[in-house]
Amino acid sequence: MEKIGDLVIDNGDVEEDNCFKDGSICGYDSLHQLLRANLQPHHFQEVSRVLLGLNRGRPLGQIALSESVKSLSSQNDFDLQGFSFCADKESLREPRVVRVGLIQNSIAIPTTAPLLDQKKAIFEKLKPIIDAAGASGVNLLCLQEAWMMPFAFCTREKRWCEFSEPIDGESTKFLQEFAKKYNMVIVSPILERDVNHGETLWNTAVVIGNHGNVIGKHRKNHIPRVGDFNESTYYMEGNTGHPVFETAYGKIAINICYGRHHPLNWLAFGLNGAEIVFNPSATVGELSEPMWPIEARNAAIANSYFVGSINRVGTEVFPNPFTSGDGKPQHADFGHFYGSSHFSAPDASCTPSLSRYKDGLLITDMDLNLCRQFKDKWGFRMTARYELYAEMLANYLKPDFQPQVISDPSLQKKSY
Repeated sequence: MEKIGDLVIDNGDVEEDNCFKDGSICGYDSLHQLLRANLQPHHFQEVSRVLLGLNRGRPLGQIALSESVKSLSSQNDFDLQGFSFCADKESLREPRVVRVGLIQNSIAIPTTAPLLDQKKAIFEKLKPIIDAAGASGVNLLCLQEAWMMPFAFCTREKRWCEFSEPIDGESTKFLQEFAKKYNMVIVSPILERDVNHGETLWNTAVVIGNHGNVIGKHRKNHIPRVGDFNESTYYMEGNTGHPVFETAYGKIAINICYGRHHPLNWLAFGLNGAEIVFNPSATVGELSEPMWPIEARNAAIANSYFVGSINRVGTEVFPNPFTSGDGKPQHADFGHFYGSSHFSAPDASCTPSLSRYKDGLLITDMDLNLCRQFKDKWGFRMTARYELYAEMLANYLKPDFQPQVISDPSLQKKSY
């Protein structure tokens, strides 16, 4: 048995005396903070190297943020962290450093409040966080999935559809002012109401340009059908493909939430030239937390781009209990959204995560030259066998498809 702070380890099992209370990990905001506080510095350095990787052979640098921005963080109680990814100096290209921000947040008032009040309260809550991003010189900012509402897609209740908006709706207009004020591109994931196509609903990310213009939109490609995620009650798979948006600060794409579980979805954004892919999400600890630090990092490595992973925080309790397809008794909440937003880079390095239970702003400088440098280093585009994959997928879609399995003739045939 070993004790690290309040964490008791016995034969690989963790006693949850105070673990995950109020969303924390043994009273700490994040795993990174827990390890830093309880390990000797040289041990922490090695653990951090293994968990977070190295950027060009060194730990990530930290950004010096202004006192006014730190004051906004303190006054409004949101986690604030800043890091810097570097690239090698090149002879023929200047560095292409952009400053990118992620915002995670909980809802502002209970879900029993009038819907309009809930939306207004979220807007008010986000103002100082967006201001902190703008005052820090953030060029590209991404918010979490369906940021302008509670994540009510577990309930199956249709009244939550009232939160939906057209592309040029209230949330877009709200963010356009910040985009113009701070010369900042903003990715705004909303519940979209497509008024031109029969009032259809979509899970959509709106890309707002740094002049306040709407560059375009992307609709969520993959809709979960697991546990409490009853999202197909509200919207279906998107119809916008895998667009990459060329902005003043680089080529970006948005892989919304559940799409991170599909490697070909990540691949398609890379084939279209993305340099940064945002993954705005809403995911709970019991279901996905062990996967959270792995999938985006793997995508960044495999596709030679940066990934920004954003997850909301808090437990959202709804007025009416609901059930899911996993046999659990009815319940009124989705579980704890564990935050932990972070960035991953093509060289396998990543930032520490934001808090597991507090609102947060993560600011990161990244030299986009790193994308091409690691394409050159690993040659994944040259060594991939896309013609084989294309043939395999084409055959798989045929009704008479047969898997390419070569059986040992000495085995007896079994039926499963």
